[in-house]
Amino acid sequence: MAGGCRMCQRGSPAPERSGHVDRPGGTPQKDTVYYASPDGRDHGQCQEQHPCSLEHVQGVVRHAAAKGKGDVTVVLADGTYRIDRPLEFRAQDGGRNGYTVRWTAAEGAHPEISGSTQLSGWQTYDDAANIYVADTPSGFETRQLYVDGVAAPRAATSLALTDLTLTPTGMTINNPDLAYLADLPDQDRIEFESLGDFTDRYSPVQSIEGSTITMAQPAWDNNTWGWDTVQYSLLAESKWFLANSLSFLDQAGEWYIDPDAGKLYYKPADGVNPQDLDIELPRVETLISVGGTYDVPVSNLEFSGLTFTGTSWLGPSSNEGYVSQQNGGYLKGEYDYRPADSFTSCSRGCEAYERTRNTWFQEPSAVQVSAADHITFERNTFRNLGSSGLGIGNDDNATLTGIGLGASNIDVNGNVFTHVGGHALFVGGLRADAHHPSDPRMTNQDIRIANNTISHVAVEYQDNSGILSTYVTRAQIVHNEVANLPYAIDTGFGWGINDAGGSQEYVRRGYYKHNPLYQTPTTLKDNLIAGNLVRDIKPDFADSGNIYNLSASPGTVIEDNYMYNVSGVGIYLDEGSRYILSRHNVLSGSNPWVFTNAYSAGNGTNDNTLQENWYNSGGAQIPNAEERNNRLIDNVRVSGNNWPSAAWEVICAAGVAPEYRTELNANLGGVDPRCETAAATETP
Repeated sequence: MAGGCRMCQRGSPAPERSGHVDRPGGTPQKDTVYYASPDGRDHGQCQEQHPCSLEHVQGVVRHAAAKGKGDVTVVLADGTYRIDRPLEFRAQDGGRNGYTVRWTAAEGAHPEISGSTQLSGWQTYDDAANIYVADTPSGFETRQLYVDGVAAPRAATSLALTDLTLTPTGMTINNPDLAYLADLPDQDRIEFESLGDFTDRYSPVQSIEGSTITMAQPAWDNNTWGWDTVQYSLLAESKWFLANSLSFLDQAGEWYIDPDAGKLYYKPADGVNPQDLDIELPRVETLISVGGTYDVPVSNLEFSGLTFTGTSWLGPSSNEGYVSQQNGGYLKGEYDYRPADSFTSCSRGCEAYERTRNTWFQEPSAVQVSAADHITFERNTFRNLGSSGLGIGNDDNATLTGIGLGASNIDVNGNVFTHVGGHALFVGGLRADAHHPSDPRMTNQDIRIANNTISHVAVEYQDNSGILSTYVTRAQIVHNEVANLPYAIDTGFGWGINDAGGSQEYVRRGYYKHNPLYQTPTTLKDNLIAGNLVRDIKPDFADSGNIYNLSASPGTVIEDNYMYNVSGVGIYLDEGSRYILSRHNVLSGSNPWVFTNAYSAGNGTNDNTLQENWYNSGGAQIPNAEERNNRLIDNVRVSGNNWPSAAWEVICAAGVAPEYRTELNANLGGVDPRCETAAATETP
């Protein structure tokens, strides 16, 4: 195959899973198998005729795994396992002596681990407006509602940029048609959402009086300093919305919850009774927490054939809001060094703001893995989740255990991610221990993300990418399909700030007056982004890229990827990107097909090679190419879809292997008969 992708084995079979394991010098060991069902018992030995609940079988498995005499398997029967608190997998839940503990679906079954409860008892609330109401627990809050497997939007209204004038304390209403806002109840539940050039931010309202909207703190202060602030978008006009008021409930599919009254309001499509719908109300933030310590990590644990569903993240509903800085990294809390005039003096960055960069927080995920090794997720479905789906080796602030990072030998293969609020999956942290670990055991390494289908994610936090891998050593992101979202595959972080020798751009900004200037490289290196299919990427943001990198990543290769029906930049090497080889990629419709952000002197975007790629639109935007040693070698522009045969090989091989495809995957055979031939002759 042209381009080689020699490091990624497309469709590699999973390890053989027989009923016994041969140990050197020993005798074959049989699996120990236990059984669970949604109505299982909270006692007993969890046999097939008498299955147990999830909580009880976990205790039985711990006892069996501690013996270290063979693999232990939990077989989950079909049905929905509704939980009201996370399932926590600690060191005692993993395998011993090289054996594995597996949690897997029964043959032909599709068990769901759900953090939601089904809403029923719907009554007509406003017949003329077609609004229904159902009871919820008093005081219960959520940011998500899932209707027939799809995330339903909260009640919201869009704004013109002329409707409001933003101020250091909030907003002034200019449009007289919005005067009704001052008369609304529960004003402190209303949120302002702003989509800028590359961030999606939420700020809660404190109160509305006359034409003055006062915003809650510290969210407003944090959202009005730095870059891509709510009051200043550099590249394009922002998009503004007000959300979360019953008065905004005017579109089919929208909903609103009133925690004090214990009511949830929903407006179905005309002629639809919500009693006939599966309407799920999420109750938990985290479903699965896999995490040990650096001394005793969780090891040899596998999940397969399961569906993880039904979560909501309430962090943005607090006075902190959601102050995104880029791709799920956000500000939180008060910064006593924020200048009093930041609304104007720091609306496009300032020295004080630069101090914040190593203090950003990360979103929590529905399924979390840290301080762990040899963990596998195979053929699972992640659906209807309120924040990110699967988080691997994230900072401690994003984990239930409070122990972050330290993920190694993690295999994520053949899973489906859809209707997820944030990233489908993201690996690595943002803070100092992520890029320069104080303990080598914190290093995130040997993470394989392969054959996953990612579609319609980042539906709540639209600036999130489908796959994000920050400071990771030997990540393999291979043969995934990423579609129907604004950002696809992002690697690296930090804008070159933490690379050896630092960045002259951030010397100028004053960053190193308050933060370390490292003389050693980060953990970001030797990564492979290969054989992925990226398609239908929506132009929600002016600053966008499809395969994107930040900071130096020596030994990293981007190859054999196919992108079509995409917006923005095809291959985007942003600040600090160095030592990256991009070759044998096929780019259809991107503009430009490549951008190296080397405008600013000394920002570290140097020494990259783009070789033998094919593209059919846009040029190459590589400022100061010779000076910065960013090389274009033998790249080929074609007309329309008249790709050469070597490019067709890349196109036809891109995306997930046939045995992992679902109805969500593209049919590349419809593009050209050569893809049908390739699929028919492919060897698993």
